[in-house]
Amino acid sequence: MMRDPLSEDFEAKEQEQVLVQESVDPRITASNAIKYTAYVMLFFGLLYFLTAYLGPML
Repeated sequence: MMRDPLSEDFEAKEQEQVLVQESVDPRITASNAIKYTAYVMLFFGLLYFLTAYLGPML
């Protein structure tokens, strides 16, 4: 006899979930922190240059 798929009494099959975590290398994290810190410093340096030197010329 076939079961009705819409009925509530069918057994729910639990699927095993496997958690895969990528290993995070601290050297890569430190390298990215240094890189983005340099980008932020360059950005603020450019803003300072625009306001301090080119601003009064306008």
